[in-house]
Amino acid sequence: MANDNHLLSVTCYNVTMPNNKYYNDFFEIGQQKINFSFFELSLPHDDPVYTLKKVMEELDFSGLLANCSDKGRTGYNPIMMYAVVTYANMRGIRAVDRIVELCERDLAFIWLTKGQKPKRDAFYEFKNKKLTSDVLDELNYQFLRRLQKEGLITLKSLFIDGTKIEANANRYTFVWRGTINYHLAGLLDTIDSLYQKYNTLIDENEYGIKHDIPHAHMFVVEGMDKVREVIEKNRKRKLTKHKKLPNNTIIEIDNCSPMEILKLQKNLMQISEKEQTAFVYGKGKRKPELQQLYEELESCGERLMGYKECFEIMGKDRNSYSKTDLEATFMRMKEDHMLNGQ
Repeated sequence: MANDNHLLSVTCYNVTMPNNKYYNDFFEIGQQKINFSFFELSLPHDDPVYTLKKVMEELDFSGLLANCSDKGRTGYNPIMMYAVVTYANMRGIRAVDRIVELCERDLAFIWLTKGQKPKRDAFYEFKNKKLTSDVLDELNYQFLRRLQKEGLITLKSLFIDGTKIEANANRYTFVWRGTINYHLAGLLDTIDSLYQKYNTLIDENEYGIKHDIPHAHMFVVEGMDKVREVIEKNRKRKLTKHKKLPNNTIIEIDNCSPMEILKLQKNLMQISEKEQTAFVYGKGKRKPELQQLYEELESCGERLMGYKECFEIMGKDRNSYSKTDLEATFMRMKEDHMLNGQ
């Protein structure tokens, strides 16, 4: 039948024995399958209810089952109730009364419930006492990750009526211009010290004379003086417990040149070849000074490239963007032909 390929073995979890029956009942483990051939004959083979049950087979319901009591009258299978609520949400159905009706009339819902007909009180009790916010968040997280593993979603973007919005855009997913400016200032100090180290290496070993290797001149990034000034003010304000000043100076990113660092790496590689100083790799091998400087420059160059990309994403018209939106397209006010913001 249509669902034969979807009833796989479910992972065993550390739950109490009385709660194991919920797994067995819903996923039909060790049971003779109830015959719902009549309903399946009318269900399309690509109905999302089959995908739902397949995805649920690898979810951990221990949190949900921990809220279920083994005392008193046995209620409806909580895993089944979660499946019904989730499937209803997949079809854009939120009203409990409508879900109750579909459990009596809709073939997909009847297939999930195995012909049972939960009433509105059962759903309200399930949502209020068993499917708590913490349990729901955990199950939704597992559910989305499982869909991603199956290649059914990408977790990148969400579109509603043509409007692109950000998902999970909390403060920990945002990249702020002020924060990047702060870290860039420290990175540029590190790069400047590496430039001095590079020039010292050239002079002490007379590589400039022997191999025609020029000195390196640290590139200037316009706007960094103002950034450093604000950083210094904020350090003093922190001591007096004053609010920090915003540090959103727009940096001239064209002057943030990882290419200049690549030139120094190329020169170091040229020196290594002419001096026959081989780069070494592996545990317990001491790296020559040329290689150490080369790798330090490479690490700084990668960080500088990352900061430059952040500035390019933000542009000059905003001071932050969210990591959850890889294309950095924020939800903006849409204008219709009457210029009425939606």
